[in-house]
Amino acid sequence: MNLYTAGQTICRSYLSTFYKVQVIGKENIPNHEGVLLCCNHIHLMDPPFLGSYIERPIHYMAKAELFEAPILKSILPKLNAFPVRRGMSDKQALRQGLRILKEQKILGIFPEGTRSETGQLQKGLAGVGFFALKTDAQVVPSAIIGPYKLFKPLKVVYGKPLNFDKLREEKASSEEATNYIMKAIAELIEEHNGN
Repeated sequence: MNLYTAGQTICRSYLSTFYKVQVIGKENIPNHEGVLLCCNHIHLMDPPFLGSYIERPIHYMAKAELFEAPILKSILPKLNAFPVRRGMSDKQALRQGLRILKEQKILGIFPEGTRSETGQLQKGLAGVGFFALKTDAQVVPSAIIGPYKLFKPLKVVYGKPLNFDKLREEKASSEEATNYIMKAIAELIEEHNGN
């Protein structure tokens, strides 16, 4: 068992013990294709929660500052995380993200770039749209609906893959692609919040 799988098992046990976890739409994640998994960001636990209940491992972009801590620097790569400088204009991180998607793996991204202090969905960064337009990966919007309160409901929703054919034909900008993704995330939150 590698560190990612061990961490996944530990996180799943923790989450299932201390929260009323509900997982919706796991069947919407393709089994073998490259997947761009885009989710809102409300808590530090979002990355492990997003990946704890699905079989395929997720590769995450994580803020570069985390890789400056001695212990995290050695652990994070084993958890499939790689550094990105804030703003997602980091060319090396963009290349690595493209490589992950072209290798038919899952790239998990929080398009807002940082946690929302209010829990409200914030504007997404253009880098997410860049990945969606530049690869053939399936783009799966997802939503975490909290808050993270002990023994209270906590939900993760995986939406149906988005169709980018029209945006590609129209040669849409990365910003337009990101807005399309954020709209889908917002719709998931609205649909499943309180249900």
